[in-house]
Amino acid sequence: MPLLGAAPVHARATVDASTPQDVAVTLYRDPDRGEGQAMNRSYPRGFAMISETRKVTLPPGKSTIRFTGVAEGMIAVSAIVTGLPGGTIEKNRNADLLSPAALVDGTLGNRVTITRTDPATGRAVSESAIVRTRADGALVLQTSEGFEAVRCSGLPEKLTFDRVPAGLSPQPVFTIDTQDRAGGTYTVQLTYLAWGFDWQAHYVATLDTPGRSGAVALRLMSWLTLLNDNGQSFADAQLNVVAGRLNVESDYQGLARPPMGRPLRLTCYPIGHTAAGSPVSYPPPPAPPPPPAPSAAYQRDEAIVVTGAKAMRGNLASTPAMVAVEEALGDLKLYRVPERVTVSAKGLKQVAFLDKDRVRGWLRYETLCTPWESSDDEYAPASMVLATVNDKEHGLGVALPNGAITLFEPSDRAGDLFVGEEYLRDYAAGQDVDIEVGQSALVQARCGIVGREPAGFEKGSQVDMRATLTNAADAPARVRLSLGPSGAHRVSGLKNVRIKDGERIVEVTVPANASKEVRWTYRFDAS
Repeated sequence: MPLLGAAPVHARATVDASTPQDVAVTLYRDPDRGEGQAMNRSYPRGFAMISETRKVTLPPGKSTIRFTGVAEGMIAVSAIVTGLPGGTIEKNRNADLLSPAALVDGTLGNRVTITRTDPATGRAVSESAIVRTRADGALVLQTSEGFEAVRCSGLPEKLTFDRVPAGLSPQPVFTIDTQDRAGGTYTVQLTYLAWGFDWQAHYVATLDTPGRSGAVALRLMSWLTLLNDNGQSFADAQLNVVAGRLNVESDYQGLARPPMGRPLRLTCYPIGHTAAGSPVSYPPPPAPPPPPAPSAAYQRDEAIVVTGAKAMRGNLASTPAMVAVEEALGDLKLYRVPERVTVSAKGLKQVAFLDKDRVRGWLRYETLCTPWESSDDEYAPASMVLATVNDKEHGLGVALPNGAITLFEPSDRAGDLFVGEEYLRDYAAGQDVDIEVGQSALVQARCGIVGREPAGFEKGSQVDMRATLTNAADAPARVRLSLGPSGAHRVSGLKNVRIKDGERIVEVTVPANASKEVRWTYRFDAS
């Protein structure tokens, strides 16, 4: 005969997993963020894969394991728990956080203490009461005097709860059901995707003075800026970032649906006629508690935590303490940070991932000249482009994820001077790298049609073109002349014409303090 009060044999025990003993965070960029578009610090749309190692002690039989402190942007359907002998029977994401409304709902039918203070005397009187309604309107209590609504007496009132209802937590909770015939202590891994992260690269380049041939050397550094918009920190995490564009079909934002901390909104029907108003002056509800102060290292858009800089020289960190290591991940690139990093809640952090002391390149000038965009009566400044090749011979040879690049050049009197800021697209190892650095004040071009301009550019017609290039610098200038997109026309009269990125181009050198004229003929016929 079973003992009175004994738990039924099918009862499911609830156990709490330990706090994470180890954590790894892999960040993925917002897949919809285009080239040249900065990440949205207020509403990041990237995601992360989070892997936590925890310990759990299970009783024999069925049990529910609570994982407290998961990311509020957790995508519960992606979660996998390994290391349990009985596997996972069911998994759930708790929808309610500990909040005033959840506290009232969880205490329905139980006792609380209500304290009223007489504003005239300051005397406080407390008594026991039973919660009789949920937190979806007027909150009704049952006291020794009968039933009454909270904050309808005209006196300041305060409710005190003896305990936190079961299942409520100030942090997001993920639960799974499992079973273990013998019971025991196990090390488990919880891995899941979470919404509300992003990252981007930012490059800093310091140029040496160009040589006589336009050759330049530069120091190139890059930093990973990491963004976590979740309210949870991941301390001492093994941090990875993945560069490249993923094909994401799922609506991670909709699948995340973070748990809500519901406020307590109380209403009280006014006394007297609605036309005259209520004769009772109701005290305002107590102000909500202030949000926890952000860490000293981060105030949104005000400061960035920088990891890995030992010293600063001008605008560049002279020696990074750690540099992320590049690894291949299929068609993507993974950068593994060699030291553990805390990914702070609501925080930005920067980690150095590239430091090249001597990158060799050259300064090139570019201009466009076609029959459709000719203006022989005026000169226009040529664009300046810093060019190199992403290989070891030129001092690089690593994948370069897209991001802004800030350019400086040294000055004997003022230190490093700001030149400009442009955007760098994704470059794989081995590709040519072109970085626009603004317009030149010394190299200019004039483009025009020689002779009478034709009435149209029909098939079989031709037109003679002329470009006049001037160079006021004390060194020769390397100018790339773009002749327009390759298509149903031919170019004659020029040597070494080639196609680059769909454009017909020819490169010429203009001597120092001189000018050079280039002529050619367009023939509009089948290619």
